[in-house]
Amino acid sequence: MDISNAVVIVTGASSGIGLATARLLGAQGARVVLAARSADTLAQVAAELPDALAIPTDMSDVAAIQHMVAAAQAQYGRVDVLINNAGRGLHVPIEELNLDQYRQLVDLNLVGVLAAMQAVIPIMRAQGGGVIINISSGLSKMLVPGVAPYASTKYALNALTLTARHELARDNIRVGVMYPGVTATNFAQNVIARSANAGSSGMQAETAEQVAVKIAEAITTEAAETYADSLAAFAPRPAGQSPA
Repeated sequence: MDISNAVVIVTGASSGIGLATARLLGAQGARVVLAARSADTLAQVAAELPDALAIPTDMSDVAAIQHMVAAAQAQYGRVDVLINNAGRGLHVPIEELNLDQYRQLVDLNLVGVLAAMQAVIPIMRAQGGGVIINISSGLSKMLVPGVAPYASTKYALNALTLTARHELARDNIRVGVMYPGVTATNFAQNVIARSANAGSSGMQAETAEQVAVKIAEAITTEAAETYADSLAAFAPRPAGQSPA
């Protein structure tokens, strides 16, 4: 899909990957709908971008998500792209996992994503198509002790995304998943809980701006899966082709 003039919803747009993505897409001519909890920060970001719309939204609240999507359509008359980026971490061993905290995580990282997809799908179908990009994690491609609660929501997100891609293909709605690696943002400060026993992937951190470039690539290529540069070794390759 051509980014220029596209109406793009970015969730988690107040910081990190979401903020960098909103700025990049705005610079490329998109009309960006900014969704996150922080009204003040969203207003500041919207002031930077031409024809942007800030809608404070709790992405774990289904009614708030539905309101946000309806407001975006009311403002622009269409929704071309949804980038489901909002999420939090929960990095504790399975034995120590607080189930109420896990439900809170699932509501944001998985149910909120599904609610946003369900809200935009009828709009995209009626207008002849669209693109949905769900932001997963490199941790869904590896096994790191102590991060199973977070990683499990991303494993599930991958299945949801790739299944939706097949279900919605006939409607010209392209659903894809983007896998960031370790990213230099404030994400670690926003985890629900962290144990001293949580492991690390050991990967070198990329900037939010580098990840944003890959998200823009995912929109234009409409690929099923897009990997951060640091995760290139995990990307599928044609038979007989080895990693560079």
